[in-house]
Amino acid sequence: MSNPVDAMQMDQAAAESVLMCQGLGMTYAEGKLRTPVFDGLDLAVRKGETVAILGASGAGKSTLLHLLGGLDTPTAGEVFVAGQRMSALSDKARGTLRNHALGFVYQFHHLLPEFTALENVMLPVLLGGADVAEGRRRATGLLEAVGLSHRLQHKPGELSGGERQRAAVARALVNRPACVLGDEPTGNLDEKTASIVFDLMLGLNREQGTSLVLVTHDRRLARRLDRVMELHEGKLRQLARDEV
Repeated sequence: MSNPVDAMQMDQAAAESVLMCQGLGMTYAEGKLRTPVFDGLDLAVRKGETVAILGASGAGKSTLLHLLGGLDTPTAGEVFVAGQRMSALSDKARGTLRNHALGFVYQFHHLLPEFTALENVMLPVLLGGADVAEGRRRATGLLEAVGLSHRLQHKPGELSGGERQRAAVARALVNRPACVLGDEPTGNLDEKTASIVFDLMLGLNREQGTSLVLVTHDRRLARRLDRVMELHEGKLRQLARDEV
């Protein structure tokens, strides 16, 4: 059983962070086989802060991001989003918190092919309970901000790879989340397009005061963020600038 004082300090630290994990662990079980990915990870992300997470393929970077986003359940430790302990929430409450407090951008855009760019970006707003007019207003503004004002009525199949990813960035930001989680969001793009999308993510996040946690293999991009962490052999540590 945790010490009440420790629990109180944890809650206070969580209230001061937009996203936090403490003692986070993940072990996959298949029959009698136990495969630990990591254990005892601590991370706190402040409002407006940008954090890169580096690591070799298979180190558990995507797993860590899914746990931080409440998409998976850890086998140990706690995750706090906007000061709320995820383990204390019902599935419905976790879903609501994710929709309002977090935005997600993946390597693959995950836009719905039957919807237009405008409809795809509006969707999180409508799921959050806002009316269609408000959803359209917010989505249009963000699509204009990412240079897609001429593509509002185009479906994903009619957009280039860079345009689809820019629409995905707009969708991630449309609910004005406390934090955006990016899982190799520029990994499928050429260097020039990746730089454009990355610049958009940084500019929009800083304009809105939104934090960013970005899993990437690109150290050149990672150097542009406030902090760079490395996940290696189940441990998470902050890198000095000359190590990046």
